Amino acid sequence: MIKQSQIEQAAWQIMSNAAIDIPEDYRRGIEDMAKWEKGDLSCFVLETMIENWDAASEDRRPMCADTGLPRYYVKIGNEAKFEGGFVALEASLRSATARATQDIPLRPNRVHPLWRTDHNNNVGINAPEIDWSFEPDADWIDITTVHKGGLFGTDYRMLFPGDGIDGIKRFFLDTLIAFGKRGLACQPAIVGVGLGGSKDTTMVLGKQAACLRVVGDRNPDPKVAELEQELKKLGNSIGMGAMGFVGTSMVADCHIEVGYTHTGGMPMSVHTFCLSSRRATVRIDAQGKAEYRGDPQWFTPYMRRESIAWSVKKSSSKQSG
Repeated sequence: MIKQSQIEQAAWQIMSNAAIDIPEDYRRGIEDMAKWEKGDLSCFVLETMIENWDAASEDRRPMCADTGLPRYYVKIGNEAKFEGGFVALEASLRSATARATQDIPLRPNRVHPLWRTDHNNNVGINAPEIDWSFEPDADWIDITTVHKGGLFGTDYRMLFPGDGIDGIKRFFLDTLIAFGKRGLACQPAIVGVGLGGSKDTTMVLGKQAACLRVVGDRNPDPKVAELEQELKKLGNSIGMGAMGFVGTSMVADCHIEVGYTHTGGMPMSVHTFCLSSRRATVRIDAQGKAEYRGDPQWFTPYMRRESIAWSVKKSSSKQSG
């Protein structure tokens, strides 16, 4: 039985990890970009980013003054047993958020949209958001926190089947150019693209694609993976680099997630995960032991299944083919 106190302490720890320590996959991606970036100012920004991360890690202070909007993604093993059930688990995450806001500290960004009420702890109505998923044949709990900015860096468009791949590329480029020219994203960014589902689903898929997959990860569908590579190349060919300066370092990576959609449409969303890329994950096993990592491992074969019933053998065969 996993205790509520163990969940809260682990959640507090990943809040600190996400705010202070840059994910290794993203850092390696930026270090590679800095090697081939030719734009003087873009190169300066990339090198300064790396220096800033080092200073934040050494001083144990948040890497960016705007610590975003903390949220959680929780994956529950089907055999997991935890004290107090889901209500207690949710209470632990809200308590960890409030504590971390004061302890780390995080900027208390959450306010009521109309009255601007601020409880000074990043907790309120529908905050922090918690997304849930499940995993068969597992007795652990995975908790990922993401501190994503909540102002800009996201767009949506309803495309149609006839728009095809060219329409997807056009909207992708339109969005990145607009973000770069208007200062609506802090790039280089991991760009997430949601394709399909309903309007709300495609927004969820795009944000998860940006925030819950690591640099270098490819979609298991080879054609989707090929499109990810094409969009990354396109994004870095528009003449914009780090923070909108001239260069070729706009996109650290591009990830696409899809969902079956209405036959008459093809909704699409584009999300940028900023140059801080604040995310951290903990796995709490059945004995309450916490193991921390940088890869959320959110998109499992089970989550991407197409069939009614779950079959490991069938899914593995399809994924590998």
